[in-house]
Amino acid sequence: MVAAVTGLDTNWHDAHATFYGDMKGGETMQGACGYGDLFRQGYGLETTALSTALFNDGQACGACFEIVCANNPQWCIKGAGSIIVTATNFCPPNYSKPNDNWCNPPLKHFDLSMPMFTKLAYYKAGITPVKYRRTPCKKQGGIKFEFRGNPYWTLVLVYNVAGAGDVTNVKIKGSKTGWIQMSRNWGQNWQTGTILTGQSLSFQLTDSDRNTVEINNVAPSNWQFGQIYDGRKNF
Repeated sequence: MVAAVTGLDTNWHDAHATFYGDMKGGETMQGACGYGDLFRQGYGLETTALSTALFNDGQACGACFEIVCANNPQWCIKGAGSIIVTATNFCPPNYSKPNDNWCNPPLKHFDLSMPMFTKLAYYKAGITPVKYRRTPCKKQGGIKFEFRGNPYWTLVLVYNVAGAGDVTNVKIKGSKTGWIQMSRNWGQNWQTGTILTGQSLSFQLTDSDRNTVEINNVAPSNWQFGQIYDGRKNF
C-alpha cells in the first residue's frame, strides 16, 4: 500500500536554527526518538532535534522538514537552497537563563546536525532565522521493526517510515491473536504487555496524515528480541 501524503501542512513557517555536535555527527546519534545508530538506520546526518513546540512529546519523531535560511544576508549562504531533515531528537528547554533559550516554549526551533546547518549558513553564525515546512519523507525499502524487551513485554522501534514519517498509532497481531493496540513508550518505541513469543507478527501503522498501512507476517514465528525485521512495504 502506498498512500499519498495529502494532509501535511506544507505552508512555510518562521523558526530559528542552530547546530549541535561536529561534522562527524557523533553527538546526534541515539536521541530522544529512540532510533540509535542513525547511519545504520538510514537517516545519516540529515537530521534535526526539535524544540518543545515542534517535538510534541515525541509524536513528531520521524517527520521530515524542508528548511531554508531566511532574513539573514550576513550569514545565509547565497544560493544555498533548502535542506530536508528528519526529526530524530529533542532540544530540551532551558529555564536557567533569562534569554537566548531557543528551545523553550513557545519557540519553534531546529537544532540541526552541523553538516546540515553549514549547508544553509556559515558556521560562525551560530544561529539563524529560517523558514520551514513539512515535506513527505522519501525512504528506501520497507518500514523497519526492531524488537526489544522480554517474553512478557515487547518493545518495538519503528523506523525508515516514508510519507508523513511520524507514526501516530501502532497495532500488532500475533498468529494466535486479534489486533492488539500498542502504546507509545517513548519516541517511536511502541509497547505491549501481551505475550507474543512463538507467533508470527503483523503490524498496522497509522501516520499523522491519517494514512494506514497493514503489513502481514513482518516477523516469523521464531522471531527474536534484538533482531530487526523488514516490513517490505511502506507508506
